[in-house]
Amino acid sequence: MAKIYTEKPLNSNTFNPKTETINFLLNYSKALKVSVYKGLKFESLIN
Repeated sequence: MAKIYTEKPLNSNTFNPKTETINFLLNYSKALKVSVYKGLKFESLIN
């Protein structure tokens, strides 16, 4: 009755994002600043 899940499922996809997408996300994360003031979180984009 026990199933062995060592094989990959037939519908598993491997994703290969474009270099532009990775650079965009990294640059966005570098520009994002989160400030905490009296328990409140403020998000701002620094350009």
